[in-house]
Amino acid sequence: MTNPHEEYAETVGELDLEDRYALRRVAGLSTELHDVSEVEYRQLRLERVVLVGVWTEGTTDDAQNSLIELKLLAETAGSEVLDALLQRRRKPDPATYIGRGKVDELRAAVLATGADTVICDGELAPSQLRNLEDQVKVKVVDRTALILDIFAQHAKSAEGKAQVELAQLQYMTQRLRGWGGELSRQAGGRVGSQGGGIGGRGPGETKLETDRRRIGQRMAKLRRELSHLRTTRDTKRAERRRRQVPSVSIAGYTNAGKSSLLNKITGAGALVEDALFATLDPTTRRATTSDGRVYTLSDTVGFVRHLPHQLIEAFRSTLEEVADSDLIVHVVDGSHPDPEGQLAAVREVFAEIGAADVPELVAINKADVADPMVISRLVAREPHAVSCSARTGEGIDKLVAAIEADLPRPQVEVRVLVPYARGDLLNAMHERGEVVEMEYTNDGTRVVARVNADLAGTLERYAVAAT
Repeated sequence: MTNPHEEYAETVGELDLEDRYALRRVAGLSTELHDVSEVEYRQLRLERVVLVGVWTEGTTDDAQNSLIELKLLAETAGSEVLDALLQRRRKPDPATYIGRGKVDELRAAVLATGADTVICDGELAPSQLRNLEDQVKVKVVDRTALILDIFAQHAKSAEGKAQVELAQLQYMTQRLRGWGGELSRQAGGRVGSQGGGIGGRGPGETKLETDRRRIGQRMAKLRRELSHLRTTRDTKRAERRRRQVPSVSIAGYTNAGKSSLLNKITGAGALVEDALFATLDPTTRRATTSDGRVYTLSDTVGFVRHLPHQLIEAFRSTLEEVADSDLIVHVVDGSHPDPEGQLAAVREVFAEIGAADVPELVAINKADVADPMVISRLVAREPHAVSCSARTGEGIDKLVAAIEADLPRPQVEVRVLVPYARGDLLNAMHERGEVVEMEYTNDGTRVVARVNADLAGTLERYAVAAT
């Protein structure tokens, strides 16, 4: 029996030509409409799209999983997926992404379905975007523009909106286009011979130059706004560092259940939605360990394969929360077809934002609906992992215990006799340290505890000898 992963393997260094040049439909990727009211609603609101992917490496499952994720992204953006096409190639065509000979077939699919948009599963160069759009005769969007659009829809805070707009402008500035030959004509000098005539003379600049200048000005303004907006975040972070409050970041693939876990552990009430990138604005909540130590838990923006570089740059100030944390709870969807791929994609982003060396605890979420064999495989693969379900509460106690065990512990041991009038110091030792022994005496509270250096200095005047 033929191995399906070898069906399209290279033969003597070359792909089989029939496979290489064939567009193949991927079954089951059209958006299902369940009732008449939904049909009418989607006809009014949703763009009608055809998905196109180029499969250059990996297995058949890898290629189809990538296109399935593109379908979910398209639907999250508010689109109705009509068809999905996948082509096997060594690399995308430099001119038209899917190859000159296959553009006609894509155009036929667009006409047959009545689609008004084509979404490509990759980042297209400006020339590829222009050529494909000119030949297919409908709007063409690449994966990067699609993700940026979703972020724009979900951003709620002033900082989130500014970050998304900056990323969109960075993407747009490389893809400006004008109107054919008119683009390069400047309205300056003697242009009569070029058809400029009256009104076309004098100093000036091209439409493209004007657009680029305005975009540059807007980007500079957004960067100033973001620099101002991050001041509050930096102030809060500096205060936590001064008080040496441990911080835990919940990070992971989009829609893996990060917000649900935050709510389950802290009762935060963060937005939970079965949609990609439902969380863009970080949520930080205070939590307390079983022995009274205080730490913070922060929900962060979800990651995805091939997360646009523009987004990482624009959201860098937000993602610094992850890099500066004491522990990362890396949430992975145990019911996903490719959880290992999710883990790898997120760790690529960790490396890019400087968080690769932060201690990591893997939380395999959705254990209630995942295949037990997959859970066992992930636990064997990830030695520091806990399986759980934010929906049912299964394994949450184990996850919290693992988080508490991984939190940094105070290093300085103190033996003090705290007067009853200084209950604030006793409270500080409970919140910011570990109380080992405590005894109430006539003169005050005798305490043996491990605390940070700052608090140890404050307690020094109350030090007593060991008994």
